[in-house]
Amino acid sequence: MGIGWVELMVIFVVALLVVGPDKLPHYARKLGVALQEFRKASQDLTKELKESVIDPLDEAQRPLREAIEPLEELNKEVRGNIKDVERSVRDIGKPKGKKPEPVEPLEAEPAAVEEAQAPEDTSTVEITGGEQA
Repeated sequence: MGIGWVELMVIFVVALLVVGPDKLPHYARKLGVALQEFRKASQDLTKELKESVIDPLDEAQRPLREAIEPLEELNKEVRGNIKDVERSVRDIGKPKGKKPEPVEPLEAEPAAVEEAQAPEDTSTVEITGGEQA
């Protein structure tokens, strides 16, 4: 969010009315010097905070990051192995290689089906004609 030209013109007109045209340049110089000092102070404060807080924290974090690196690599490797095991367990009982094509049932002729359903009984023999005792 910034100040546009319209806002600057309004501020200038109000300052001109409040201060007056003869004192306006003097106060404008004072405002410029004050802004310059504020910028310098904020830059110095930022530099001091960076040197006293941020840099030491970065130095303290560096060994921790180096110690965590192998653990992160190990974590990735273990997760990969777990995925492989899950995939293997999921594929148990499934044929390896290409998926088999579905087999369509064979349609037999009706006579062949009847013969297949009624097997011959060879254990009994009929005797015809003759005397009964």
